[in-house]
Amino acid sequence: MMTRKVAAAGAGGEAEEMKRRNAELERAVAEAAAREERLRRELEAALARLAVAEEAEERLCVQLGELEAEAVTQAIEYQERVRALSERLAFVDGVLRSSGIRGFAAAGVTTSRMD
Repeated sequence: MMTRKVAAAGAGGEAEEMKRRNAELERAVAEAAAREERLRRELEAALARLAVAEEAEERLCVQLGELEAEAVTQAIEYQERVRALSERLAFVDGVLRSSGIRGFAAAGVTTSRMD
């Protein structure tokens, strides 16, 4: 009879140990699921931030392209203006020389072309 009680006590102890272990595993599974959900939300937020950054980069590239085109246009206009003024100055200097008036060249000013 005593062996039955010991065996029953041993089986009860094993059952309690199994219940405790089962509860630990269930807690670990719940914690892992919560951690997975948190990481999924963080990933979604990071992907949303990435999309915003990519859109901003695209807008900046477009703006940069527009500014570069504008800068080239302004540089060409500036060069044309300088060339026109140089030609005008050379013409005026030639007129002054032909009329016998001391022009810019005689005064030491050169009218070299800027090409």
